Amino acid sequence: MGAPVAWFEISSKDPGKAAKFYGKLFDWKISEGPTPDYSMVDTGGGDEAVNGGIGKQGPDDPGGITVYVKVDNLKTYLARAEKLGGRTILPPTDLPGDYGAFALLADPDGNTVGLWA
Repeated sequence: MGAPVAWFEISSKDPGKAAKFYGKLFDWKISEGPTPDYSMVDTGGGDEAVNGGIGKQGPDDPGGITVYVKVDNLKTYLARAEKLGGRTILPPTDLPGDYGAFALLADPDGNTVGLWA
C-alpha cells in the first residue's frame, strides 16, 4: 500500500485573508489553530477528505501550497528521496502537542513535498 496524502498547508503573507478566500470559495470550515497565525481547515469531505492548515508565510518561505504525505519513518523517506535525486529541506521537526513530527524535501525538480509521521 502506498503512502497517502494526509495534509496540505497553504502559506500566505496574510493568512487571515487567505483563510477567508478559501473558506468562501470552497465552503471550507476554518477554525482557530494552535498559534494566532495558523488556521485549521476542514474541507468537509468526511473520513476520506484531506484537511489542512493556512499559516503565515515565513521570511524564507516562497509561499504556496505544500502537500504532506503520511509515512512511518521520516528519516527513512528523506534518505530514500536523496538516493532518488531529491534533497532534504528541513530535517525531522517535532510538532506541538501530539501532532507528531514533519520534514520537508525537494524533489529533483525543486518542488517541496512534506512528510508527516
